[in-house]
Amino acid sequence: MHILITGAAGMIGRKLTEALVARGTLRGEPISAMTLVDVVAPVLPDGIPGAALAADLSDPAAAPALTEARPDVIFHLAAIVSGEAEADTAKGYAVNLQGTISLCEAIAAQDDYAPRLVFTSSIAVFGVPLPQVIGDDVQPKPLTSYGTQKLMGELLINDLSRKGLLDGISLRLPTICIRPGKPNAAASGFYSSILREPLAGQRATLPVSEDTRHWFASPRAAVGFLIHAAELDTSGLGQDRALNLPGVDATVGDEIAALARVAGTEAAARIDRVADPAVAAIVAGWPQAFDPVRARALGFKAEPNMDTIIRVHIEDELDGQIG
Repeated sequence: MHILITGAAGMIGRKLTEALVARGTLRGEPISAMTLVDVVAPVLPDGIPGAALAADLSDPAAAPALTEARPDVIFHLAAIVSGEAEADTAKGYAVNLQGTISLCEAIAAQDDYAPRLVFTSSIAVFGVPLPQVIGDDVQPKPLTSYGTQKLMGELLINDLSRKGLLDGISLRLPTICIRPGKPNAAASGFYSSILREPLAGQRATLPVSEDTRHWFASPRAAVGFLIHAAELDTSGLGQDRALNLPGVDATVGDEIAALARVAGTEAAARIDRVADPAVAAIVAGWPQAFDPVRARALGFKAEPNMDTIIRVHIEDELDGQIG
């Protein structure tokens, strides 16, 4: 089993790599090789055959070189995050759309080759007006460049899967919370920072109102989604290969209340309210909650509540200790 991971140097890419190495198998077969690629060379784990490469999928030559060895499973995580894609339109389309097109074209160009392609899409494919709870029958209508680019990728994967040129599945990931490390350029970054920084004994800034509602899953759940999608029997998906995934429906106020329950009121007091109209305008057009019947029926699982998401972060990133 040869696995290719694009965006492997990112947070989810690193965690996915670690989880696969710990498992040692995928789809019932031993993992024999891994190709890890990102714009900055990832780290190939010790004892794992393969390669760790620096490459940019917006370069037309990159994807054919990566798929030449015909990996069995491809996790396509590489992307420009939401805030950056909105601020730099050309870069967002070059990476998020053209990079996905190039990868799919490189796969389709090979005879007798149809690997499982797991594509990380986003709930940003949905935009207002929306029902309070989004069911599987709600049609995506993105209001950001990032959401538009992800939806285009989904449609491409649907079409090429229909033709048997690849075996794709697109995962509309909830906002991943709590993201470890430093803040990134994602407009959703504050959802993590208002929990991550206080748990580490630091102050955080909240740019939106506490009644802002959203849909969340932990990094641990995200890795579980990806691995489950790689092993899933896709024959029952039909022509729609995109799935809304399970998550936690919570307001910012719910996040803060959960932080106080898990880490104490002192931690919750480390949040400073500083309004940012630009961020508020972006997230106001995002979905709030889902009823992902298809994904749950297919065995996808997330945390039951925000308290659990916080405890997962403490276990996985803080060695069980609160700053």
